[in-house]
Amino acid sequence: MMEKMIFGRYVPADSTVHKMDPRSKLVIIFLFVCIIFLANNWVTYALIGIYTFYMLGISRIPARFLYGGLKPAIWLVLFTLILQVFFTKQGVLLVKFGPIEIYDEGVRQGIFISLRFFFLILMTSLLTLTTSPIEITDGMETLLNPLKKVRFPVHEMALMMSISLRFIPTLMQETDKIMKAQMARGVEFDSGPIKDRVKAVIPLLIPLFVSAFKRAEELAIAMEARGYRGGEGRTKYRQLSWRTVDTLQILLLAVLTVLLILLRS
Repeated sequence: MMEKMIFGRYVPADSTVHKMDPRSKLVIIFLFVCIIFLANNWVTYALIGIYTFYMLGISRIPARFLYGGLKPAIWLVLFTLILQVFFTKQGVLLVKFGPIEIYDEGVRQGIFISLRFFFLILMTSLLTLTTSPIEITDGMETLLNPLKKVRFPVHEMALMMSISLRFIPTLMQETDKIMKAQMARGVEFDSGPIKDRVKAVIPLLIPLFVSAFKRAEELAIAMEARGYRGGEGRTKYRQLSWRTVDTLQILLLAVLTVLLILLRS
């Protein structure tokens, strides 16, 4: 499972989404997170779904790779659906079996919230899969540049976000190695009572934290050795370029926003 984790991983490819400016992708993700809450019926959620799978299609990310990486998230979405179905007591009663009561509003809300959660996971994963950490840093820093007038540490904030995304796959790989080493010594993570499983996690967390702090220290030393002093006066090897495709994708999202406003209940 750790090896298939896709969040924070960059997959190089020659696709329309990969060629887009990171600033446009960040704006699209931010606006998508906002407008998805406008959907409140089947038609609007269908439009959100069509747009999401359209973006996945032009990104050329293999469907099997996405499915393998999103398996844990799918279980979380199903758990959210079950919670809504069994704990929402509104609308017309559909099923009554002892203390268990299922209402039509619970089913409806469960499906809608699960779809919303699923589409958000897909779109946010698409950002990291098609944009390198360096591009995310440059795009975020450029978008937040106006905040420098109020002495906001824009460059440092963008750098921290980029480093965090970059080291997620690394920490997942480190966790997988430590788990295999512990399993080779007889530790069982997926069997036995819950109490024993919790105890088995402790030998996993301690070396993981030690490794994470060691990597952070090595990175800090490497940055200091290269004379890193923040973003002031620094130049960039790669210059961001806003293209026609970026404008078209923003306009497409604007059209989607108008349709959601018109078609919502």
